[in-house]
Amino acid sequence: MLQRRTLVAMLLLMYLSAACASAQWTTPPVTAPRVQYRTFASSAAGATVSFHIFTPPEYDLQPQRSFPVLYWLHGSGSATAGIAPISSWFSSAMSRGDLPPMLVVFPNGMPNGMYCDAADGSRPMETVIMQELIPHVDATFRTIPDRRARIIEGFSMGGYGTGRFGFKFSDRFVAASLLGAGPVQLDFMDAPPGTDVSPAARAAIFEDVWNSDPAIFFAASPWNLATLNAAAITASGLRIRIAVGQGDAMLGPNADLHAHLVSLGVQHAWQTYPGVGHDPLALLQALGPTNWAFYRDALCQAIDFDRNGSVDVQDVFAFLNAWFAGSNAANFDGRNVIDIQDIFSFLNAWVAGC
Repeated sequence: MLQRRTLVAMLLLMYLSAACASAQWTTPPVTAPRVQYRTFASSAAGATVSFHIFTPPEYDLQPQRSFPVLYWLHGSGSATAGIAPISSWFSSAMSRGDLPPMLVVFPNGMPNGMYCDAADGSRPMETVIMQELIPHVDATFRTIPDRRARIIEGFSMGGYGTGRFGFKFSDRFVAASLLGAGPVQLDFMDAPPGTDVSPAARAAIFEDVWNSDPAIFFAASPWNLATLNAAAITASGLRIRIAVGQGDAMLGPNADLHAHLVSLGVQHAWQTYPGVGHDPLALLQALGPTNWAFYRDALCQAIDFDRNGSVDVQDVFAFLNAWFAGSNAANFDGRNVIDIQDIFSFLNAWVAGC
């Protein structure tokens, strides 16, 4: 009888463990204006994966129009706490005309998923986002499915993920914005002074994501990915921004990453602000008008086809001339074939404006 009870208890524990692991891939829905909760079936995770997406009013009012997409990667601790305030921040900017209408996608990066495929294979976070979520969003929503209309940005752990994805997949994004990024130091266990993660919690994350192996952590780091891919990053024209508050514990490691990119010849913006700590909205507010210019300029560079510094009807004529000539410059949607879809993609981006 005792053996039977023990077996039942073990089976129950295994079931609960599996249920908890699966539940991490889905979050509770967040209720916020124009924010939708969505899920999809992930082959990589073998589970249902959730995400949230903000759509501007124009998405409903202009049903033939396609839109740029910004992927916002959250920080550690909560996958959902920032969705309402950040979506409101972008929504207000769009309503003021500071930002062209765009979709904002909030992936589920789990509390400490680190936007990496876990070294032990248990959690393919990078694979789910890069190989499944982005194609799913492009197939499900009216996006402009091209790197020239896709931005990635994140704060803290999300800034680390943005550096990883932007530097590794510079052919997938037009811009990468690292805000208060961490961990961007070379040794994960060498915590910057002032961080609020206890040594025990840090060690648990180190084991969970990187098998407690410094070499695995370094190989996955933005520092190493920038080194390996510096030429590709430069060739892609990826716009990079690193911004951090001067009161943020992440300041030192971000300054080191900035110096590293300078040494590699990787062009980027470097911005620090006094009186700002580890707070995403405070940092975004400190960026001021330059924040909106970063997004606009990134989206504009693709449709300023004649490279004269302004977006106007002359860019349409320049693009059509290149298209009729069969120039590779007219391969706007990145499918390596020049056809009518490139015209549609270009015009969608042009109409989206800057």
